[in-house]
Amino acid sequence: MTATRAEHRRRTSRRVRLRRTLVATVAVVLIAGGVTVFALSRGAASPPAPAPVADSTSAPAPPPSPTPTPLTPAEKLLATTTDPKACAVSFTGDGIALDPRVQTEDARYDGLPLPRADGRVFAGWYATAADATSLNAAERINGADLVACTDRQRTLYAAWTTPEANAAEDTELPILMYHQFTTKPEGEDNWLRGNYAYIGDFDAQMAHIQDGKFYLPTWDEVSAFIDGALFLPKRSVVITDDDADSTWLELAAPIVDARKLLTTSFVITSARTEPTPNRFVMQRSHTHDMHRAGANGKGRMVNDDADTIAADLETSAKILGAKEVIAYPYGHYDDTAKEGVRRAGFELARGIEPGYVRIGTDKLALPVVRIDYGMTVEDLEAKIG
Repeated sequence: MTATRAEHRRRTSRRVRLRRTLVATVAVVLIAGGVTVFALSRGAASPPAPAPVADSTSAPAPPPSPTPTPLTPAEKLLATTTDPKACAVSFTGDGIALDPRVQTEDARYDGLPLPRADGRVFAGWYATAADATSLNAAERINGADLVACTDRQRTLYAAWTTPEANAAEDTELPILMYHQFTTKPEGEDNWLRGNYAYIGDFDAQMAHIQDGKFYLPTWDEVSAFIDGALFLPKRSVVITDDDADSTWLELAAPIVDARKLLTTSFVITSARTEPTPNRFVMQRSHTHDMHRAGANGKGRMVNDDADTIAADLETSAKILGAKEVIAYPYGHYDDTAKEGVRRAGFELARGIEPGYVRIGTDKLALPVVRIDYGMTVEDLEAKIG
């Protein structure tokens, strides 16, 4: 009996130990909401390191970097310059496919394009699409205007009209011709008295042009207008001075600068090589050394051969840094003089015959509206509107 009970206790003890061993064989560990399972060998002192399991709360992978937005043509153009005043001017409108151009803020627009198209006439660049549609001359942009931009960019809008509408406008473009100036209301008492304009009258005349919002075409616009390829409003005018006399530089040039009026000073470059007196005065050729009499008593332009004339004009153009237009000394010219102008690469030439520039005018014989001493603002208004 005692042996049987002892044997029974031994068996029971073995079963208990077996159950404990089996319970310890597999352990389940809950870690941060995940399950890690590992096996323990019978009698092992400690479990092995758990296998890594992905944490369901870890941050997602970052998204791929976005593709950079491509630069616009204007932005690409600005990237090529470090000039803080550089402005990329873009052009838009029906049939316009032009690259933007760099201009300089607070300087006059330089070389704005004049597109041409069969069957229609270019009517200029405007500040807004609405101004372009209405042909608002007061808002038309050209080389008489100063560049103003927002964030170094600006867009100009093209306008067009028909050849029939251009012809119906029947614009007669006056080219005003001044010479010398005086502070004496009674004028100068010498043989050139008629050439002098009283500076008070000149200022009043410039005020009339400024306040009347006359359009001031550049010479490339004058050329395109003559071709019938550019529309000019009736209230258009070109202001010129001959000889770049000291009275022009001291008295008149400051007035056109203050009133922001585009003018052309025809310079005899053998007598003057200085730069322009201000940004609103374009200096153009009055020849280099042809403003003197030739063998027949008239100007050299009607005495010398075409090659000599062309060489003189080339010298003048090199000094001035511009071609496009000349003024004949004394207004003297003939077919030989015209040929010399052409050979030198000039497109326009201004004489002294009275009249107005129209579609089809001879580009090498542009007429003028001469301003003589005693002409008042009322006299000017009668001539130009």
